[in-house]
Amino acid sequence: MNIALFGYGKMGKTIERIALSRGHVIVAKIDINTKSFDPSKADVAIDFSIPTEAYNNIKLCFNNNIPIISGTTGWLDRYDDAVTLCKAKNGAFIYASNYSLGVNLFFELNNKLSKIIQKFDAYNVEIEEIHHTQKLDAPSGTAITLAEGIIEQSDKLNWSLDVTNNEKTIPIVAKRIEHVHGTHTVAYDSEVDKIEIKHTAKNRDGFALGAVVAAEWLQGKKGIFTMKDVLGI
Repeated sequence: MNIALFGYGKMGKTIERIALSRGHVIVAKIDINTKSFDPSKADVAIDFSIPTEAYNNIKLCFNNNIPIISGTTGWLDRYDDAVTLCKAKNGAFIYASNYSLGVNLFFELNNKLSKIIQKFDAYNVEIEEIHHTQKLDAPSGTAITLAEGIIEQSDKLNWSLDVTNNEKTIPIVAKRIEHVHGTHTVAYDSEVDKIEIKHTAKNRDGFALGAVVAAEWLQGKKGIFTMKDVLGI
């Protein structure tokens, strides 16, 4: 595949390395200093840019018939617009808050646990996420996906940063610490015990590999998909 990369920071460079190792070609590396690029050269685009640019990148791809994989978080107030445009242009689109295989298995485990535990009102749930200090959005998209999974299976109504005094709201604690690639913990606490599930990323390679695998899977398809489609889970 010929891949255009939107965002050429640490994550973009990791995706480049993984993509090249799988026999693909990087035809464009677009960051804030890029003036323009030739969309006709790209078979697919992978976006790990910044929240303020993500929707514009997605729109550019739909308008040029380029399938796009989006891993940027913090832009989802425009997600419905992206879906509408994708359908109008008969495009191909995958958004995921996290492309790691392990994290997507963690999402499924979170959904299963929240479904089981919702019958027991002795437990209060809390989510904690820890990322490197360069991460721009808080909470992380992965933490939001975890919260949304719990909301679907329980009587919780929403999530909020650090809120602890509303039984219908899931509190999310967001911490920023140097050199942390991503740690997410879902904890159910009662007066007598505590149940926790946790995912810890050791490096960026898992995220990058998942994005490249998703781009490979999207070839020749039309529509809006998720990592559950890619992984068959």
